[in-house]
Amino acid sequence: MLRKLKITEMGRMTVEQFHEAEKMPLVVVLDGVRSLYNVGSVFRTGDAFRVAAVVLCGITATPPNVEIHKTALGAEDSVAWRHFGDTMEAVAWLRDEGYTILAVEQCEGSTMLTDFTPDFQQKYAVILGNEVKGVQQQVVDACDGCLEIPQFGTKHSMNVSVTAGIIIWHFAQNRLMNSSLV
Repeated sequence: MLRKLKITEMGRMTVEQFHEAEKMPLVVVLDGVRSLYNVGSVFRTGDAFRVAAVVLCGITATPPNVEIHKTALGAEDSVAWRHFGDTMEAVAWLRDEGYTILAVEQCEGSTMLTDFTPDFQQKYAVILGNEVKGVQQQVVDACDGCLEIPQFGTKHSMNVSVTAGIIIWHFAQNRLMNSSLV
């Protein structure tokens, strides 16, 4: 018989321990994301896999916010975050910090996620776009490349928080196979 673990049995770290713990060298950038629930969900997934930070750009809301907290469930307190009024400012900052910057978008010449293996000697930033318009073209132009998630249905996109989860998991899975994050 399978028994669900109680929260007290899971051995989760405290927020203070999270702040001190090694992070995956991945920053998730949200380019004009409208839904506060999507923002909260990205924080929560970022916490689960210990991303270095979440960068919120343009109209993307910032903590503290009740709607973000509804899905983040406190992850907005553990995951480092920063806000930029314009995504191009974030791109310039990330470039100065030595990040390889990748848009998650359907582009000519994009790399399918299944064909991408992160090199963890590098730091990465992935940019996810607005729920309707995606990543702004000028931001795509400023990136080092584009990652695309293969899709097989009738829709041409997925929810931004689902996309973030898939991308973050891809990085985490590759890191777990090649080092020790835990």
